[in-house]
Amino acid sequence: MLWLKAFHIVFVVCWFAGLFYLPRIFVYYAASNEPAVRAQLAIMARRLYRFVTPFMFIAIALGLGMIAMVPAYLGMGWMQLKLAGVAFLVVYHFQCGRYVRRINADSDDHGHVFYRFFNEVPVIFLFGIVLLAVLKPF
Repeated sequence: MLWLKAFHIVFVVCWFAGLFYLPRIFVYYAASNEPAVRAQLAIMARRLYRFVTPFMFIAIALGLGMIAMVPAYLGMGWMQLKLAGVAFLVVYHFQCGRYVRRINADSDDHGHVFYRFFNEVPVIFLFGIVLLAVLKPF
């Protein structure tokens, strides 16, 4: 169980690194008027998204493996709320993928201010999920 938990944490950290950096690329893309810079940022966004997506699936699989080992966790409120947060982050991740596709098609119409706010979402969820997992308040 401890090895599973350790690898789960490693892959969650890797996934979150992507969730933190990818929207920053969106900010830089939206703020730039230079076609060459925008083209390079679009490539970076596509490559990063493809790189971190497997980390999401591995982190989820390892988390489900831990739940399978201790199914009683599913009946606990903190775990249910944590899983809801993770589900939201999966939706957020795939929304990032939509933005990557729009950026690579040069059809994105969001401004840098939108992406600055969008960039903060995973930070808020990270705080909540970590606090739930460590404190298990209910």
